[in-house]
Amino acid sequence: MKEMSWTEFAERKLSCDTVIIPGGAIEVYGPQLPLGSDSIVSKAICEMVAEKTNAMIGPFIEVGESAALYGFPGTIKIMPQTYYLMMRDVMESLIHWGFKNFMFINMHAGNVPIIGQLCREYQRSSGIKCAQIDWWRFTQPNSVGICENTGWMAHGHASECGTSVMLYLHPEYVDLTKTECIRMPEEYTKYPDIITYTEFRDKTPNGILGDATIGSREKGEAIVRKCVDKIAAFMMSEFNS
Repeated sequence: MKEMSWTEFAERKLSCDTVIIPGGAIEVYGPQLPLGSDSIVSKAICEMVAEKTNAMIGPFIEVGESAALYGFPGTIKIMPQTYYLMMRDVMESLIHWGFKNFMFINMHAGNVPIIGQLCREYQRSSGIKCAQIDWWRFTQPNSVGICENTGWMAHGHASECGTSVMLYLHPEYVDLTKTECIRMPEEYTKYPDIITYTEFRDKTPNGILGDATIGSREKGEAIVRKCVDKIAAFMMSEFNS
């Protein structure tokens, strides 16, 4: 949308009821990846999905609710109420201009419940359809047989999956000389079914959780292609019905 004139938007809107809203963060993502990895990946995935679905890409809030990672330099935290209000106003504007289907492609877990609350509210009040991709959780079942590891070792912060995806989408931002394998401290895996509120800095010395050393472009391409195809299939099925 941001690259269109208002007349181009109005013309394009005549044949498009679906908008994709990217979601990201600016936060520690290991020493080998940039602070904006979540936002960089979100933009790329949204563009791939839009190409397959004829959807428009809406405004991008590049920061997120990253308070747990605030112990690492460069991390930007947005309070939940701030993120809620910003996203609420974005949704109201897009509803005003006639969008009926909202697909959130969100790369940051802290944003998930905030977006979910708004989706439920506006589905009830405005009759729209909403769906959300919690990307780094979405990749987990869709990378079985692609990643060598499982669980935290493959899908922890900036580990095998995250490094692979970035190597495919934007290898120029990846410094493979700084990848490491960082295992989760045992005290944080003793009761995995209980939610605690530990500072991320206490779990990892550098922002990596898992094995980033075995990330590869080939794995990243396989993960991205499979996930993009699945998102596009869902949108074509559910938003066109």
